[in-house]
Amino acid sequence: MKRKLLDSSKLIFKSYIFYIGIKYRFFTKKKTYSQFGEDLIINNFFGKFIGKYVDIGCYHPIKYSNTALLHKKGWTGVNIDLNKTSINLFNACRKNDLNIVACLSDKRKKVSVYMDSEFSALNSIYSDNSKIFKFKKYKKLTMKTKTFSDLVDKNFDFLNIDCEGNDYKILKTINLKKYTPKLINVEVSKTDKKKIYRYLNSYGYRLLSKSSLSHIFKKVGKKKAII
Repeated sequence: MKRKLLDSSKLIFKSYIFYIGIKYRFFTKKKTYSQFGEDLIINNFFGKFIGKYVDIGCYHPIKYSNTALLHKKGWTGVNIDLNKTSINLFNACRKNDLNIVACLSDKRKKVSVYMDSEFSALNSIYSDNSKIFKFKKYKKLTMKTKTFSDLVDKNFDFLNIDCEGNDYKILKTINLKKYTPKLINVEVSKTDKKKIYRYLNSYGYRLLSKSSLSHIFKKVGKKKAII
């Protein structure tokens, strides 16, 4: 019902974006924002340290966010999503962050994007997702993908990747010799689990914790992978 109302009027939509920004900056204060409590583990790892994050597939600045708790502490960073509405929300809530509309992948090419809705966390470049998650209807868009290095040039401390099946393709393009995050949270599917673990292990990352599909790795030096 709320989605239909927001889609019906540009004025209502803009008012909603403004409302979310005010709500987040002045009134929203929660113990956890993540879907499965991942941010509690992340926050505990960093303690009082204030750093930089990169959030790929950021979706929403409040709902299911793994970086909102860090942002509330004073962190800033880069938020990337293929959905323009998501980035509008981030611009309203996190004005000091760099918020980018982009579809990331392992190479630059034109792809089809399957949009469940402008307020969905399930928008993806994979058509199978529309069947798996039983989209009632979807909008098909064409976007030109970009690579990580096209958008991020400075080092950072925490990396979050949640891209509905495209996670490993994006992860393997990130030069972990140039970029040295202390902690990486990535959504891990059964299909890509071994590849993700091997890749991160080769750069000295070891599993710290798992919360549902979110696997959190910390930088410790070269260790044997725990799978």
